[in-house]
Amino acid sequence: MSRITRVLLVEDEEDAREILGFYLDTIFDEVEVASNGQVGFDKFLRAHQERKYFDVIVTDIQMPDKDGLTMLEEIAAIHEEQKFIIVSAFKDEEYLFRSINLNVVSYFVKPLVVENIMQILKKLKNSILESAIPEIPMDNKPIKINSTYIYDKAKRLLYDGKEIVSLSKKETSLVDVMISKKGEIITNENLKKEVWNDVNTSDATLRTVIKRVKDKISKNDFIVSKKGLGYIIE
Repeated sequence: MSRITRVLLVEDEEDAREILGFYLDTIFDEVEVASNGQVGFDKFLRAHQERKYFDVIVTDIQMPDKDGLTMLEEIAAIHEEQKFIIVSAFKDEEYLFRSINLNVVSYFVKPLVVENIMQILKKLKNSILESAIPEIPMDNKPIKINSTYIYDKAKRLLYDGKEIVSLSKKETSLVDVMISKKGEIITNENLKKEVWNDVNTSDATLRTVIKRVKDKISKNDFIVSKKGLGYIIE
């Protein structure tokens, strides 16, 4: 599957929004549009929470509700590596100064010159594709736990070679949580919260489920107890 390129356009002027949206759409795979800085920030935040990212955010500076630079600063505080393109008719030094520490890759000056915009956007897309790590969701890659066991996180299945290890729902949840934090010590409280959604679950219940899993993986046990700390898959 080829790399999907995604752009967020934030522009309050309808004509400029339509022009930029059209040309962005001819180059990038997905283009989302926002009419002001607050809407733009909300769209970014929603995507971020869903672990989706924009390759570049194209924004005007002076907009209602929230100006472009304030929006960029708030976004950069959450995602430091986010790339931006600033669109503006203003050449105020204050704006330029505020953007110095942001990851601004280009500026579009109004009135917009289509040829310049297209040239910059094409170069940017090529740069994104050349530097991109192939998008293979980690959840879809089988995880080799040790020389015996492999865990398919997408299917939530534990394999001993080609054979599926039969796990109950709670046992599967336990393994899934521990695999997601492989190499980290997970406290009893965190395991209770993640597996049972209840930190008040008894220690005896937790130990029972862990013992059942360990009995099923006794051929090459990968769950290690760290006394007084919790458990870890090393």
